[in-house]
Amino acid sequence: MPGRLRVPLPLCGGRAMSDARTVRTGRLVLQPVTWRDMEDMVRLKADGGAFGQMLGGVCTRQQAERDMADDIAFWACHRVGIFTIHEHGKFVGMTGIHDRPDGRGFGLRFALYPWASGRGIAREAANAALSFTHNAGIPRVVAVAKETNLPSRSILKGIGMRECETFERDGQMMVVYESIRPS
Repeated sequence: MPGRLRVPLPLCGGRAMSDARTVRTGRLVLQPVTWRDMEDMVRLKADGGAFGQMLGGVCTRQQAERDMADDIAFWACHRVGIFTIHEHGKFVGMTGIHDRPDGRGFGLRFALYPWASGRGIAREAANAALSFTHNAGIPRVVAVAKETNLPSRSILKGIGMRECETFERDGQMMVVYESIRPS
């Protein structure tokens, strides 16, 4: 339209950041996953260094596509879910909430490429996702880590989650953490 000013939206990973569900921290941008993120998520979920410790382990493309469909549907139903993590416009990993298949409830997850680890990104992103989830009205969030996965356990403690249970899965001791929304 003549005379009408068009202001371009800022981009992150090639897409406009206009979604009210976008979360920004000091250096990160978290956005709900969409089908546009499929290639990034396929590569992340196929990377043993990034997804080897996750429930279900590394994924095939078909598994990643099923996960994406589930994640998008979860956002639609619950107003929370899995985010992509971008640092300075570059995709570095994922974090957010999913419905744990073991019936423990809404679970916090995070996974980064190994080259992005060790700089506090996982802690910053997981903390932002947890805060977003509680602010959306979800009263309780859990997270599960292998007893031997000390980096993940340190992150979970560092964002205020507390140990509440242990169980054994496939010969491994697992530690359950929880976060209860402040009243």
